[in-house]
Amino acid sequence: MEESKLFTPVTIGPLTLRNRTIRSAAFESMCPGNKPSEQLLDYHRSVAAGGVGMTTVAYAAVTRSGLSFDRQLWMRPEIVPGLRKLTEAIHAEGAAASIQLGHCGNMSHKSICGCTPVGASTGFNLYSPTFVRGLRTDELPAMARAYGQAVNLARKSGFDAVEVHAGHGYLISQFLSPSTNHRKDKFGGSLENRMRFMDMVMEEVMKAAGNDMAVLVKMNMRDGFRGGMEIDESLQVARRLQQSGAHALVLSGGFVSKAPMYVMRGEMPIRTMTYYMNCWWLKYGVRMVGKYMIPTVPFKEAYFLDDALKFRAESPDMPLVYVGGLVAREKIDEVLNQGFEAVQMGRALLNEPGFVNRMRAEEKARCNCRHSNYCIARMYSIDMACHQHLKEELPPCLKKEIEQIESRG
Repeated sequence: MEESKLFTPVTIGPLTLRNRTIRSAAFESMCPGNKPSEQLLDYHRSVAAGGVGMTTVAYAAVTRSGLSFDRQLWMRPEIVPGLRKLTEAIHAEGAAASIQLGHCGNMSHKSICGCTPVGASTGFNLYSPTFVRGLRTDELPAMARAYGQAVNLARKSGFDAVEVHAGHGYLISQFLSPSTNHRKDKFGGSLENRMRFMDMVMEEVMKAAGNDMAVLVKMNMRDGFRGGMEIDESLQVARRLQQSGAHALVLSGGFVSKAPMYVMRGEMPIRTMTYYMNCWWLKYGVRMVGKYMIPTVPFKEAYFLDDALKFRAESPDMPLVYVGGLVAREKIDEVLNQGFEAVQMGRALLNEPGFVNRMRAEEKARCNCRHSNYCIARMYSIDMACHQHLKEELPPCLKKEIEQIESRG
């Protein structure tokens, strides 16, 4: 067996991490009032103390219109002091700090984002449900600049890196995907046109990042449904991002609005998800048709690896970060030995914030995440938490659902 690279340093742009593990930007839902909380600080500090090379604060909207949840960060000057406290706590534990920047596009509602949701194209979002207004061509430069302004705020807040969200059906992804981009102007049609908004964003981001901020970009390898982007186009997107100056690509897939379990894998616990919802009609609607809206996609370890290896082969000199289904040290070593510069983990570090330190001590370390996806079902309404570590007792109906899902997994 090859010697493990896991605990060797890795350099991404101007940043060197103490090891090759990164906490992925899994949404924490710990930002009431769209600002950082003590809960958010405590969680990321625990992951940093647990040995991770870098922890990524999840999805921060670059404008108010980019908010998809009411417990989500919104990058603006008044939250900089709170974010600085957070990054100082992370740095004190020896880890680097990153923040994911994005805009949700059509996946919002006026009650959250304060306006009619905007996207690549006009239409109707069944999941909110709401009408969506396609962005006018003259609005796109200001939207791209908002990403650059968010990078500057991230620097002031003490972050070492930013992760631009260009996947999962968010705004950049909505421009890239033929499924959601029906524009008739120069931003629609051919892939070259569909990449134009991403190009504008990357120009602003790289200008703002200068020579002291690392820039990672999360992108889709496949959209995960018929009519979406497939690998051939995504490989061209990866090459364009490399040309734009991105320091690393995080290889993911799926649309949270169309193929959510393609992103996360496993089964969505519908009863759990609706139990925490406040809106009565949404609660009953999802309970009735949730299994059809959110179909199960079986979980397996390193479920994106086959696709990611195609990107590794096509882009031999681009730093690539693998994400998706990593819960055991043996598989992480295997992924790193296949040429990926670093790995990201989400649910594993929610289940066990100290998992990286345990992997250092145990060659066969495996985290105890059992893939019930309780954490995700709960995340939509309250904070993301693992059911194995709750202070409160779960109601019997939820316990039963989780046990059934885990027995099937």
